[in-house]
Amino acid sequence: MTFPTFDEIPEKFRLSEPVFQGDYLINGELHAWNGDFQEVFSPVCIQDDAGNISPYLIGHYPVMTAKESLMALQSAVDAFDHGRGYWPTLSVAKRIEHLEDFTFMMTEQRKTVINLLMWEIGKTYPDAAKEFDRTVEYIRDTIQAVKELDRNSSRFQVEQGIIGQVRRSPMGVVLCMGPYNYPLNETFTTLIPALIMGNTVIFKPPKYGVLLHHPLLRAFRDAFPPGVVNTVYGNGPVVVGPLMESGKIDVLAFIGSSRVASILKKQHPKPHRLRSVLGLEAKNPAIILPDADLDLAVSECLLGSLSYNGQRCTALKIIFVHESIAGEFNKRMAEAMNKMISGMPWEEKVQITPLPEEGKTEYLSELIRDAVAKGAAVINPGGGQANHTFFSPALLYPVNSGMRVWAEEQFGPVVPIVPFKEIEIPLEYVTLSNYGQQISIFGKDPDSIARLIDPLVNQVSRLNINCQCQRGPDSFPFTGRKDSAEGTLSVSDALRVFSIRSLVAAKSTELNKQIITTIVKEDKSSFLSTDFIF
Repeated sequence: MTFPTFDEIPEKFRLSEPVFQGDYLINGELHAWNGDFQEVFSPVCIQDDAGNISPYLIGHYPVMTAKESLMALQSAVDAFDHGRGYWPTLSVAKRIEHLEDFTFMMTEQRKTVINLLMWEIGKTYPDAAKEFDRTVEYIRDTIQAVKELDRNSSRFQVEQGIIGQVRRSPMGVVLCMGPYNYPLNETFTTLIPALIMGNTVIFKPPKYGVLLHHPLLRAFRDAFPPGVVNTVYGNGPVVVGPLMESGKIDVLAFIGSSRVASILKKQHPKPHRLRSVLGLEAKNPAIILPDADLDLAVSECLLGSLSYNGQRCTALKIIFVHESIAGEFNKRMAEAMNKMISGMPWEEKVQITPLPEEGKTEYLSELIRDAVAKGAAVINPGGGQANHTFFSPALLYPVNSGMRVWAEEQFGPVVPIVPFKEIEIPLEYVTLSNYGQQISIFGKDPDSIARLIDPLVNQVSRLNINCQCQRGPDSFPFTGRKDSAEGTLSVSDALRVFSIRSLVAAKSTELNKQIITTIVKEDKSSFLSTDFIF
């Protein structure tokens, strides 16, 4: 694979000039930034006329300090105002109207955001477009889910002489931080439900994937009341540390590493008052049983391990293959890998693209060198070759427990294959693993698969039969055990995780009945209401 010259880039995908983000959103205003800026280089390198390859500058964003971070915090705290602010006391129907306004303004930026997804994190054009469209769909599904939740709550219960109405109320100030691999979608899977449930939000984009949010700042400003959405940028310890240490963050919504999540939680002075919603690492295995349909297993494992270069928490990151079929599986897998198309994100049918993380190709090369030194081999021709930010997918075999790639989450296009004779080998791997997100099982015999289901669902949160690991559909719960997650995200689960059940109750006396009837009939309360949202 070769990197393009600027003239070889299709005109419709070019960035005419670097994106200079000179502002940030606090308290409903876009403030001009006068401090230091962080340069943003694309994983797509550019070749000059002499054949020299160099990183391509695509923009700048503010490197904020603790001062601005605490200003954003105070803005969110004031907007929530101990639950008495405009946003947390607003009716669900009115909050939906604000979110619908935002969605309309967001869709107007579709082309710009998709292009920045390609340039900033190396995502292919179809995948970038899918991420944007899926995010919009997620917002609309969330709106429908909150309507259904509100409808189910729009009635009174009478139990043992007590009249009560149970609804969900917001938690407070939410700090949202998403991952670079799905910087729009996975960030919004926490930000949107947090907002619609009445919380105020501080939003820090991931290190790789900042610029693509810039076109949406005005939509956030115009669609939501002042202080409801605030943004911070810069070095995590500098801008996030003070937020957590303040003790004023009520919910931490973070998708990243368990190491960083542990640091953030420990910084909070009142951990019992902090609710955490965490999506963390995973080392999802696949188990290929002796009777598996190899065509299906290879197809699903190829997609499962190498979609978006394997940079997904739901990716298959280690594959256990029964020794009786390992040779044939490896042969077919290597052939399929070598047919994958490598290139730039905008190229038609491209599957493997440059990697955005600094130092990533060096790290993957280290994993391969370690495995080879301990008895493995790269069994697909050309696998594991690095060229600046590009890394050719590598199929490693046979992998054993003495190698780093056995336990480390590679988060890239390296596919470890482990031969096994006894099923206890992969079962023990899952049991001893620090992670417990998902697993895939490939086979045909119902009895063999049934014997694996019962022990494995107590180790992972999702077991996939004859298909790759994945997050969707968004109506399904998405979570994990051990160091893989805390809290559950789905369209409906997310509404619950960013809220708490609250109850208004009164003895069933004539006076209380009259009070409640008057409040409801005259719409004196957003909480105590029988309004039905269509």
